[in-house]
Amino acid sequence: MKKIIIIALSFVLALIIGIFVINVSEKETDVTEETTRVGLILNGPRNDGSWSQSHYEALCATAKEINLQIICKENISAENAPDVIRELVMSDCKVIVANSAIFGDAVTYAAKAYPEIYFFHASGTNFDKNLCTYFGRMYQIRYLTGIVAGLTTKTNEIGYVAAMPVSEVNRGLNAFTLGVRKVNPEAKVYVRWTDSWSDNEAAAKASEQLIKEHNIDILAMHTDSLEPLRVADENNIYSIGYNLENKEKFPDSYLTAAVWDWKQFYTPQILRCLQGKFEGKNHWAGLETGMINIADISPMINPKAKEKAMEEYEKMKNGTFDVFYGPVYDNEGNLRIAEGESMTDNAMLNDFDWYVEGVYVDE
Repeated sequence: MKKIIIIALSFVLALIIGIFVINVSEKETDVTEETTRVGLILNGPRNDGSWSQSHYEALCATAKEINLQIICKENISAENAPDVIRELVMSDCKVIVANSAIFGDAVTYAAKAYPEIYFFHASGTNFDKNLCTYFGRMYQIRYLTGIVAGLTTKTNEIGYVAAMPVSEVNRGLNAFTLGVRKVNPEAKVYVRWTDSWSDNEAAAKASEQLIKEHNIDILAMHTDSLEPLRVADENNIYSIGYNLENKEKFPDSYLTAAVWDWKQFYTPQILRCLQGKFEGKNHWAGLETGMINIADISPMINPKAKEKAMEEYEKMKNGTFDVFYGPVYDNEGNLRIAEGESMTDNAMLNDFDWYVEGVYVDE
């Protein structure tokens, strides 16, 4: 009799546990039944073919998956950001995404003023219980594009149009150059600054000067302007893009690009918001997450370039290699990273004020 009672109680307990698990599962999946409004603040237009468009397209894809309504505000300045945030709050947005570092002060203040709203700040630095910041280890992809460039150049002179000498840009330039010289130690990378992320005139001028002053046959970029791609195409030299692929615009000069797939971040992280599992922290994601990638490599070039790039890709993906492993020398001959050592995340993020061997800065 006791055995029957024990069996019966076990059955009831299992049934209760099963119902609880089912209810929890339903609670987590039901969060997408109702449409959630998400505000998106862009520092450029949603169709710029570059940085802003990469965020807009990713959120639109996420919206289809987890039932979001995107309210997009384009061409927003740092000064206008607080008013735009208030407008999105009044529009009943539960999540607000800001895509530029220029929105840092506005987003940090708003996160404290509106604790019931989740804030996502791309390329930001501050975080809070309802605010996360995020970026990708794009230097890993730039290293791979450098390998493509190093195995493609015939003149051994490569141009690099870059926004400004801050840590983000410097680590990308250095990683690209390390990739170039991994496969072509004789190659040189000439960089010229635009002092702007998106100034088309400055980007075009820098591109033209690099081509005029050096025997460049490949032009790479770290700017949101597409002018380097256009100038390269007009001068019949190859180009390596950034943010989005843009192969269809410049099919004759395109080699590859370092691209973002923000959907790989937005979909799971916004879903976590809806499930009440949000983490206020800084995310720095590597290529293993799929958030950053190398675009299709042009079939016009030596197939060994793609083969070598993919070989290095797999090494970084499985964690057996990263770009800034020593020995690494700077462009003045000083040993910066000793053999067997690697650069810390903090140094890469905040203290990259030097250039690796092979970088030549045009004044």
